[in-house]
Amino acid sequence: MRPFLLLATREHDGVADAEHAAVLRYGGLRPGELVRVRLEREPLPEVDLEAFSGVVVGGSPFCTSDPEDAKSPVQRRVERELAALLDRVVAADAPFLGACYGIGTLGVHRGGVVDRTYGEPIGTVPVTLTAAGREDPLFGALPTTFDAYVGHKEALRVPPPDAVVLASSPACPVQAFRVGRNLYATQFHPELDAEGIVARVDAYRGSGYFPPGEHDALAARLRGSCAEVPQRVLRRFVERYRR
Repeated sequence: MRPFLLLATREHDGVADAEHAAVLRYGGLRPGELVRVRLEREPLPEVDLEAFSGVVVGGSPFCTSDPEDAKSPVQRRVERELAALLDRVVAADAPFLGACYGIGTLGVHRGGVVDRTYGEPIGTVPVTLTAAGREDPLFGALPTTFDAYVGHKEALRVPPPDAVVLASSPACPVQAFRVGRNLYATQFHPELDAEGIVARVDAYRGSGYFPPGEHDALAARLRGSCAEVPQRVLRRFVERYRR
């Protein structure tokens, strides 16, 4: 089987490694079936799309909508490299799954508007499929409404003109969309379980996602939560595109 490519940008080693492990676990992949590149550490190497079953872009501390002069040199490099790769991925209609930062990256690339209008606090939210989502080959097998883990400062306010919106939540109109036949993006995290989101709350305690004084109550609430359906998005993506 050709491996999948995971493009990561998390500088916290523990969080980065947990994300990698979660994509393996919920994608049903063996270690050799997922190649990881940590873009916050190194430039993106030349990618032969034919050598991979698909591309996955995970979450990030970066915000696409930050003013250009507020972005670090690393973030600006990462955005240039991802944009150049997406030029090729879109042209080839190659399998792609972007989660959280990935939805903003693909959304902006295709002409959408990302800003802080529809940010959501860390927690679970009910995600509901649109009519198009219920007909989609990847999303259509999911329940019409399901809980998912979110936690994001920015989101798509205006979806790209060529996007098919697949899901929404009460506070975020675009929770998932598709471009072409094979490019998908979700605002929610398909790789997370309760243990994983608590670990991120611990790691990003001072990063502006929640008041630090609320950490213990938030972590306790999340430990008692459950959002298992989104993991099926990751598994179905792998099953559909592995080759």
